[in-house]
Amino acid sequence: MANKRDYYEVLGVSKSASAEELKKAYRKLALEWHPDRNKSPNATEKFKEINEAFSVLSDTQKRAQYDRFGHAASGASPFGGAGPGGGAYSYASYGDINDIFNSFGVDGSNPFDIFESFFGVQNPSRQRKPTYRIQVTFDEAAKGVEKTVQIESGKKKIKIPAGIAHGSRIQFSDFSIMVEVGNSDTFQRDGQDLYYEVHLDYPDLILGTSIKVPTLTKPVTVRIKPSTEPGTLIRLRGFGLPYPQTNRTGDLYLLVKMNMIKQVGRKEKELLESIRKIRS
Repeated sequence: MANKRDYYEVLGVSKSASAEELKKAYRKLALEWHPDRNKSPNATEKFKEINEAFSVLSDTQKRAQYDRFGHAASGASPFGGAGPGGGAYSYASYGDINDIFNSFGVDGSNPFDIFESFFGVQNPSRQRKPTYRIQVTFDEAAKGVEKTVQIESGKKKIKIPAGIAHGSRIQFSDFSIMVEVGNSDTFQRDGQDLYYEVHLDYPDLILGTSIKVPTLTKPVTVRIKPSTEPGTLIRLRGFGLPYPQTNRTGDLYLLVKMNMIKQVGRKEKELLESIRKIRS
């Protein structure tokens, strides 16, 4: 965490940069450093860093949390997985370069057209391995799953590693698989970390309480300390998504929010008035 570069520095923008300035900086850097184009030894790590910074700063809520708490609250984690795991495939998470191309208005059916348009290089698509897409649910991605894909030579069973990210590629000798991961109905995902909103009443925030929250496996009981402020992040270590082909696991962050009382009865009003008088 301490070794992470400031996200604004990564993208080369100021902390007051507009959404359009962020997007422009990301486009330029992503095209420059994408491993499909840049063959520098550090291109993969550089591209992951750029994607991580943009994924946080382009989201209004995540950016606000980052500006307030820094990396501790951004929930950002490295996008990449391990290298070859000794099996029939290797895992790499470069992100879907089509997303970058499409942001320029280029037809995603032939993404390398953008190189001809912007850089004047020859279309290399004929020399590239065919890429096939597999869709998995969030739960399947969290636990790992085996899927069957139809390729030119027939059907192929593919093992999807637990914790895989949307847009990740599984490389085989003669083709590659692009994995599309669905969203969760319960959690917000940021890399291998998960976020879950906890809505509490004012008395529970002031006096403290115990609540049950869902995780990827089973509900756990969490103690809310007295005088907890709305906007507090509670970190549950090791309750996030696994990093593919490693023993590491992300974290689960609880974002505390307060339930606003829209209507109160006579007794509630009297109690609130008495509290106001005591504190005034």
